[in-house]
Amino acid sequence: MSSVEPISKDYRSGFVALIGRPNVGKSTLVNKLIGEKVAITSPVAQTTRNRLRAILTTNNAQMVMVDTPGIHKPHHLLGERLVQSAKSAIGEVDVVLLLLEGCHPPGRGDAFIVKLLSQQSIPVMVALNKWDLVQEEDCKQKEDSYINMLQETKWPMHRCSAISGEGCEDLVKALTSHLPVGPKLYPPEIISDQPERILLAELIREQVLLHTREEIPHSVAVKIDRVEEIQSVKNKASINANIAVLATIFVERKSQKGILIGKGGAMLKTIGQGARLQMQALIDGSVYLELFVKVVPAWRSKPARLAELGYEGR
Repeated sequence: MSSVEPISKDYRSGFVALIGRPNVGKSTLVNKLIGEKVAITSPVAQTTRNRLRAILTTNNAQMVMVDTPGIHKPHHLLGERLVQSAKSAIGEVDVVLLLLEGCHPPGRGDAFIVKLLSQQSIPVMVALNKWDLVQEEDCKQKEDSYINMLQETKWPMHRCSAISGEGCEDLVKALTSHLPVGPKLYPPEIISDQPERILLAELIREQVLLHTREEIPHSVAVKIDRVEEIQSVKNKASINANIAVLATIFVERKSQKGILIGKGGAMLKTIGQGARLQMQALIDGSVYLELFVKVVPAWRSKPARLAELGYEGR
């Protein structure tokens, strides 16, 4: 007897790209919709660098959400590649979700993205995120400002909060209606198709951003050097962990290395402890984490170094 779960003839599946300016809450919304942490978040703008794919499976649809880097004016080769990555995602999905920061009036960056999407033939939906931060007396004014910016598009607009979950259920239903009819693309228990090493590296980078927000905003990258089951790691028999992770944190200046390490290694220890806890939640097991810091001047403008760190041109 087959154990394959029967699929309704009306079942839908497809891809949704989250597009928007930096720091509008794309990664936070992805985590809220999935119900688990699959994307790193930070108060620092331009947190997302990889086009992470998170998978939401419901009783009537499977939605593969592509969390893209924020679209901004690039100032180096890395920035150019991140923006190109976000733009190229638009043509590879079934529907685009344009995420806007509803608690603030629209700006030139928003208008630029609207113009960019208007030139595409793909369906677009709009979500005014952070709506929980809008005072009740300001709701109409804020909404009208976005309606005015979008008046020529006729794109459906929703209000939501990636923090409180307000409006998220209705948003999922609306996105599902735009997906094509088809079977599941992934097993229902899968919530991300990102390689393990990328997820682990991002968890370390998130801790760097959280603890060094002013000093080292974007000139940091993380490379996972090794991931091994603890039994196979020589001379580590006394370590009480399931896996060992060895990683290198890249910065551009010696002063940044000093900040990352901290007095007596205190800052690196704090970053490592935070990352290790997140990793253990990800793999559902104990982790031994060892971090190194390396200075590579102007790595964000070096094609070979960007390729080594996974930031390929598209």
